[in-house]
Amino acid sequence: MSDSDNLIVDTTTRIFQDLADPQTVNLAADDAWQGELWSSLEEMGLTRTWVPDDLGGAGATIVDAFEVLRVAGAFAVTVPLAETLIAGFALSRAGLETPLGPLSVVPAEAGVQIEANGTLTGTVHRVAFASRAEHLAVECENDGSVLVALVRRDACEVTPGLSLAKEPADSVCFDGATPIATGTLSPQAPHVYPVGAAVRAMQMAGALQAVLDISVNYATERVAFERPIGKFQAVQHNLARLAGEVAAANASANSVAFALENATTYDDGLFIEVASSKIRVGEAAHEGAMIGHQAHGAIGFTQEHILHRYTHRLWSWRDDFGDENYWATRLGSHFAAQGAERLWPTLTSI
Repeated sequence: MSDSDNLIVDTTTRIFQDLADPQTVNLAADDAWQGELWSSLEEMGLTRTWVPDDLGGAGATIVDAFEVLRVAGAFAVTVPLAETLIAGFALSRAGLETPLGPLSVVPAEAGVQIEANGTLTGTVHRVAFASRAEHLAVECENDGSVLVALVRRDACEVTPGLSLAKEPADSVCFDGATPIATGTLSPQAPHVYPVGAAVRAMQMAGALQAVLDISVNYATERVAFERPIGKFQAVQHNLARLAGEVAAANASANSVAFALENATTYDDGLFIEVASSKIRVGEAAHEGAMIGHQAHGAIGFTQEHILHRYTHRLWSWRDDFGDENYWATRLGSHFAAQGAERLWPTLTSI
């Protein structure tokens, strides 16, 4: 990790420690803490990490932003940081400036269309943090190409909803909404869906590391039969399994981050990296959440304990931008279409 990477991680960690400590947030009476946290993230340029300098952003590398997302996952933050970063990524690659304030994003797979008169049409469900966003970056299919439209939230009809983690997952009707600006994505540029899948993989990796740390601390402190439960072989075995899942998740999330950093096009190699990462980290999220709750017993499900903040987000993030079944099906179809003779050469070239 470079010095700049360390600086970004240290800055992000310090902000979250000061303004979004998980236990303090978990017991907070309301969401007033979110405003100060967002202002600090925006002031430090962390919300515009993927936006180039010439478009008013921080101009950091893709890996830099993924390190920010890892830390965000480790603190289970309830602000649209990931969605704002993805939106900035999409807007900047379409040559559009990214506005200040929280953003949300809609992938081309959601099916929003742009009409001949320039307005949008279509309704999309489970749009993360749409009700808290000031603008939305929307990918639209248009005569074989993909446009990115910047739309004000108040130009749309938003119906509030909640994810499994009790975070906004809203329905948005774009019928008649007129974009502020539109730009065309390069055919070679990664679209929102695979980038979002990679982002969720990194957030899950950060959250899984926190689940491991919390579980190890609990096993060290919790005493049963006159000794810490971490001394029992069965508990040690489970924590070792959890550590293995965390290591696999981190390795997979890091791999796809570096692949995106070094990719010039969204080619077969990058597709396989994204699909493999979302599958493997999703599996780790399933196993890791189960082991974490098993280590804690019923206490991990209580409102007072922070473990459920992480496991609920792990379960929710697994489904975002395609779950394991979605990506496994696409991955299998990809290799089947290539033919058996291409399978081994493709795998060994990655």
